Amino acid sequence: MLEKTIVAETTADQIYSSSSPEGTQALAKRLAERLRPGDFLALIGELGGGKTCFVQGLAEGLGVHGRVSSPTFVLLHYHPGPVPLCHLDAYRVNSAEEFRDLGVDDYARTSAIALEWADRVPDLWPPDTLVIRFVYADGGRRLEFSARGERAAALLEGLQ
Repeated sequence: MLEKTIVAETTADQIYSSSSPEGTQALAKRLAERLRPGDFLALIGELGGGKTCFVQGLAEGLGVHGRVSSPTFVLLHYHPGPVPLCHLDAYRVNSAEEFRDLGVDDYARTSAIALEWADRVPDLWPPDTLVIRFVYADGGRRLEFSARGERAAALLEGLQ
């Protein structure tokens, strides 16, 4: 098991609260309306923090059909749609190279990327990344969004 890597200690640009899975998915659907191929979302949080639930909302917002589940054991799920979604999970990986060997760089050109446990493979993050931290708070979740780069900032601005 890898030690937890802290990518950056920064203040969130925007913070949202969710008291239910439906609330988390609704926020993700709003973000999905703005996603396009090449967008990279780094999802960080504890087990059960809402990362996969958020990706399910993204998929619905992107018009992806079919079941969306955590790719913990297979590392990558590809979901075709008007804007394809590549859903990655770094919980069981040792390096960014494991994802590169799966062709994630090719997916990044044609899909929006959502990477769960992103803090475990910071070398995989492109310079333009929207970081979403999932924190247990007040019986629900707090989602802390931080933009790194112009495109990520535009995604975040459109979410307001």
